[in-house]
Amino acid sequence: MRGFNKIFGGRAGGLVAQASSLGKLPDHSPKQQLPCRGLVVAGTQSGVGKTTLVLGLIAAFKRRGLQVQPFKTGPDFIDPGHHTRAAGVASRNLDGWMLSKEANLAAFYRQARQAELALVEGAMGLFDGYDGLSEAGSSAEMAKWLNLPVLLVVDARAMARSAGALVQGFAKFDPGLTMAGVVFNRVGSPTHLAYLRQALEPLGITCYGALPRDREVAIPERHLGLATTEDHPLGGDYFEHLADLLEAHLDLGALWEDLPVLTIPLEAGEPDKKPLVRLGVARDNAFCFYYPENLELLAHYGASLVPFSPMDDRDLPGDLHGLYLGGGYPELYAERLAANAGLRRLIKEKAQSGMPIYAECGGLMYLSQGIEDLAGNRHPMAGVFPFQVRMLAKRRALGYREITLTASGLLGPPGTSARGHEFHYSEMVEDPGDLTHLYRITDRAGVAGVAEGYALHHVLASYVHLHFGSNPEVARQLVNRCLEYKKTRREGTGG
Repeated sequence: MRGFNKIFGGRAGGLVAQASSLGKLPDHSPKQQLPCRGLVVAGTQSGVGKTTLVLGLIAAFKRRGLQVQPFKTGPDFIDPGHHTRAAGVASRNLDGWMLSKEANLAAFYRQARQAELALVEGAMGLFDGYDGLSEAGSSAEMAKWLNLPVLLVVDARAMARSAGALVQGFAKFDPGLTMAGVVFNRVGSPTHLAYLRQALEPLGITCYGALPRDREVAIPERHLGLATTEDHPLGGDYFEHLADLLEAHLDLGALWEDLPVLTIPLEAGEPDKKPLVRLGVARDNAFCFYYPENLELLAHYGASLVPFSPMDDRDLPGDLHGLYLGGGYPELYAERLAANAGLRRLIKEKAQSGMPIYAECGGLMYLSQGIEDLAGNRHPMAGVFPFQVRMLAKRRALGYREITLTASGLLGPPGTSARGHEFHYSEMVEDPGDLTHLYRITDRAGVAGVAEGYALHHVLASYVHLHFGSNPEVARQLVNRCLEYKKTRREGTGG
């Protein structure tokens, strides 16, 4: 096996002492791929710089010629988008509530087989999950499920020796968790770092270095969190700068040497079906929130996925048998969506003709009569449903959701259930009483919510983003509905 010194050189000193001395990495073919190593990057709390560090690690290890597979704990769509741009492969969500332990492990190993470094970004603080009583839903729980060590990110602003107490608490809080070490962020000077290192010395916890304050690496934020990679694409210069920063200030060679080699079970599963239907998938800046597994499961069950842009395309792709309108930011592009009146009318016609259409959050907004922005301006949308939506200055909903079908629909028979999450700043202006509601919804604690899952014709729309990995059967059912539509068209009874 190629040792860490052939990738990063030996231990060295730098700014912020102990940076990497980089050596040239020998080329290797896929047949010579290194065994995969793994790491969870977690923080003491939100906002400490986990995403920046993960993007930098991806860039630095890719620079050395390694294939990096990123993951993100929790239901977030935005961080994985940035991971994907940095790594060149789709980042995957791991989630202790939406997905079972077995589903998480399967998703992790399926992607790790193709990589040499599996890098998992945690959510919130390391031990933050559903409540204050257990580890459920936390990054710590996921690290133990995956049997991976944790690299703790600590924001060291206005802190010196106190960092020792903080790190010691995190290291000892859960004896079942393996702590790889610490990276300090937003360090003010070499002297500041020296104090931080001194504070860790009695603890026997490795410090892999520290990152200085650098405004150039900040990612813009807005109401749903960080700006998406579609709206604020981080270019090659950004990732090069991050890689330079990490190589100058962290001992990446030592980190690589300390990472465990994963034992990955043999892959098993049924083969994909040949394409049976053509499913149009809305993909542009307004519609960019999709779990990769959702799309892969649809393809697995026989859907040929055909992207289109509700903002820019004047017509739908030919010979479609269904549509999938995911989430995103339609409110930011409401004028452009409204201006594309021809496509809006066409989608309404397809809905009225019986085409299966599945829509989540932003997709629901697009299928409404219109979007009212914060200034009170109304932008007409596809008009499939009789309600309109309006944007709010404050968040309307946030949390995990479990849906159960109360009647037969696009996703299966009554009793079919799946898990997902809800996060939006808009609301329906009114919910007509005669509109069919297919979902019985409960939150993570099992508390029932408002009936949802709006159905009309063969259209199903909801504010809930479902993860099909929680119940792959819903993907199969959706493909089957598209296949039924395809057959009715051939028989001349469909639109």
